[in-house]
Amino acid sequence: MMVEPRSSSTFAPAVQAALHPIVCNRIAPDFFSGALLGNGGMGVVVTTRPDAVILHFSHNNVWDQRIAEQDAGKVGTFSEVFERLKRLPDNIGSLVEDEWYREYCLMLKETYNNPYPRPMPCGSVLLGYDRRKAEVLGHTVHISNGLCEVRFLVEGIPATLRIFVEASRDRLWMSFVNEAGMPIAAPFDRVRLIPDPSTPQEFPPAGCTADMEAAFLSMRQLLPYLESGTERHSKDKAFRLTLGLSGGSLAPLSVKNETRSGIVATHLDDYMSGDSAHMLEYKVKPDGPFLAAVDLEEGMDVQVSCSAGFSGDIREGEMVACFDRTGEAYASFWNRSGVLLGDKELEKIWYWNLYFFQCGVKEGATCPGLFANWTYDTIGSAWHGDYHLDYNTQQPFWLAFSSNHVDRHLPYVEMVHHITPVSRRWAEDYYGLRGAFYPVSAFPVDMAINPSAGPPFGWVMCTTPWVVQSLWWHYVYTMDKAFLRDKGFEPIKLAVLFMADYMKRPDARGARWGDDRYHIFPTVPPELYGLMPGFKYNADSLTDITLFKFVFRAYIEACAALDIEGEEAALIGEVLDILEHLPDYPTALSQERGEVFVSVRGEDPEMVYNTPNSAFTVFPGEDHGLHSPEDIYEIACNSYRNHRNEGGNELVFQNLQGARLGILDLEKFKRQIEYCMMPNGTCTDMVLQVGGRYKDTLNFDFMSRMGIWFENTALPVVINECLLQSYNGILRLFPNWPGEQYAEFRTLRAAGGFLVSAAWEDGAVQWLEVQSEAGGKLRIYAPWENGAACVRDMKEETLQGDIALDTVAGEVIRFTRHG
Repeated sequence: MMVEPRSSSTFAPAVQAALHPIVCNRIAPDFFSGALLGNGGMGVVVTTRPDAVILHFSHNNVWDQRIAEQDAGKVGTFSEVFERLKRLPDNIGSLVEDEWYREYCLMLKETYNNPYPRPMPCGSVLLGYDRRKAEVLGHTVHISNGLCEVRFLVEGIPATLRIFVEASRDRLWMSFVNEAGMPIAAPFDRVRLIPDPSTPQEFPPAGCTADMEAAFLSMRQLLPYLESGTERHSKDKAFRLTLGLSGGSLAPLSVKNETRSGIVATHLDDYMSGDSAHMLEYKVKPDGPFLAAVDLEEGMDVQVSCSAGFSGDIREGEMVACFDRTGEAYASFWNRSGVLLGDKELEKIWYWNLYFFQCGVKEGATCPGLFANWTYDTIGSAWHGDYHLDYNTQQPFWLAFSSNHVDRHLPYVEMVHHITPVSRRWAEDYYGLRGAFYPVSAFPVDMAINPSAGPPFGWVMCTTPWVVQSLWWHYVYTMDKAFLRDKGFEPIKLAVLFMADYMKRPDARGARWGDDRYHIFPTVPPELYGLMPGFKYNADSLTDITLFKFVFRAYIEACAALDIEGEEAALIGEVLDILEHLPDYPTALSQERGEVFVSVRGEDPEMVYNTPNSAFTVFPGEDHGLHSPEDIYEIACNSYRNHRNEGGNELVFQNLQGARLGILDLEKFKRQIEYCMMPNGTCTDMVLQVGGRYKDTLNFDFMSRMGIWFENTALPVVINECLLQSYNGILRLFPNWPGEQYAEFRTLRAAGGFLVSAAWEDGAVQWLEVQSEAGGKLRIYAPWENGAACVRDMKEETLQGDIALDTVAGEVIRFTRHG
């Protein structure tokens, strides 16, 4: 049970967040320059044109849920494919020179080459105005409370359109106010609901309804379950987008329909052919101050209403009450943790990305994919916007632990449980092994087979431990045994069962290896070689070894924490035996930096990587770091400094590794963030260099318009690790912070279930406060050479050297420099 954080910190994070609004001082017609809003389920992008404000709606729960699995019976089994590949000559240039393998790989791609599944945008709301009378000047997002203000001049007089998304339900509110904040009439003279232009043509047309007197427009879209998109099924889903206005009424503009008692109903036939007159569009007849709300309803087809009305009254009092409740939710969010930094650019990055993170994920909503809940047209559909489980999906949740937002990790946990059944079937049916093989890619829809079946991606071994790693972190950072027992342990054990069986296969051990080790073979290092002739680079990759080691150790510790070592004795024995006989990490001699870790044995240390493989033992492996013996630490630092990365997957990842080693160049880090930053304040994936997969003719920003890369909202975790580290169970304060800069943090979460606050000035820790949630042993690397004055239970004592204290759940312990 988590207790409310307390701290003697002198600043309030919610107040600090208010100092960092996201400001755009121009019209923002492009999706990537619009304001980002959201409540973790529904996401909204507010764009502006010289003649309109357009709001694009999406939701983490809303997907084109169709899936193509027509080739499921052709995949075969691992042993069948492996035996065929073993017979191929070692001296061929590529395995695809073999006709059977080439055709097999093409067949495997057929399913993934379909455009679905994918996040399904939920349509747009347009508010048009006469640009002879009104002009948009820009917009501001107040991240402290989620309010977006679009600044206008109306007949030369300043006015503002205020927009916010409720925290607790999928409703957006809009009001128009003057400089004094008083409600006034808006310049909007037309409104329109626009179905997403990439809605599949085979889908039934959106059903639209309007009530001119009640002033609401509504659009309902069916989301078929079956691949054809035309046959009905009990698992069909739907969504409805409804706009309601107050302070005016509607009049027909340019829509062909039938009118019955003031109710207009139409189907949007042919809307995919262009800007059709069938779009739902109406004149606005103002009558008083402008107030509007937009509801997004989603779920099973039978649950989403077929006859639309607007739920609840659109009244100013209701809007104010909803805004107050939303403000309270934001204050609660911000006060979970905070930073006050002398480097205001890093402070801004910390608060901005925590804002984006809370907009994109929350407990109870579907785990976000690559581009979270901000999609429009084909934006957000690259790689299906799916779960890429070789870092992309995991990365946003790295910040949930140290930033003290563990509840936001729960959608990821539910995603793991969602894909576990298919992962278990794949381990049994394809590999013939126990446990679960977790795939490289997955979807939040019903899956019968592994979406990345077969080689090369279906033979990437590191994803299985990587998928379950954060379930262990969840326990380590909270010490919540109920979570470990009910949610965490089963996937961890299933991963361990598969990993142990895979390493104990005859092909993975024995005389052919010339040692007594258990090997991870065959495997595919992340994003590098695929399968090679003779399996040249397909054994014992660095990523596999360190992640296997991590999860094997986590399983043993979990058994001890749950007091089930007796019933798990057989598997524990297998794991201990494997841990004693793991392969060594592969190394090589670099030209300039001496011995370094490499991705696989025999690799050129000048290799240009896609992901920061050579420092995997530092993070996410957590085997090496500042705690390591000097010789190992030197190799890890050499590896980090020697690493060459082509870009696109390193902004958080590689810089986090540098912070863990205490050698991150913060100025260079900030410049890289600036290189990757989009007009909306998010950071995209950008190319850094050629020499790997990329060529000089490539546009280095080719990934920037694929979508809003949710993975990069994890940037605050890099800053957290510069201020506080606890990955090995011992608190280390300000390991990567400049001596001359002030820094203070409030209730960052540390391993062991501790909430930590501290301040740094003039090259020294000024004070430290630790709140124990679980009553575990508190261990701290000595923050002061001359000892610490420790105050607890109103008593003070002096502690020398490193600190180790037994704590009581709920107590707060304060430390200052002795003397």
